[in-house]
Amino acid sequence: MHWIALILGGLFEIGWPLGLKMAQQPDSNKTGWVLLAIVAMGISGGLLFFAQKSIPLGTAYAVWTGLGAVGTLQVGIFFFNDSARLLRLVLASLIVAGIIGLKVF
Repeated sequence: MHWIALILGGLFEIGWPLGLKMAQQPDSNKTGWVLLAIVAMGISGGLLFFAQKSIPLGTAYAVWTGLGAVGTLQVGIFFFNDSARLLRLVLASLIVAGIIGLKVF
């Protein structure tokens, strides 16, 4: 259950940079997007808090931030035309490999 919460927390971690990015777009509902970012931060942090009850601090934080970082990178590539150069993808896969390693070992 704690690992599920941690993974969900990492996914919600994507929501706050997305909300802040959307708030910068012309003709956007800036207040709504900033509120989405704040709510995503709260949910993400709450799930991390819950997950740390049984997952070691360093592991939980590395997984949480890693999922948020790789997920945000993917959102940038798919929706904001960010670079998808091979080196960026290889380096992101190393983050994923580290997350898997922390879970397995």
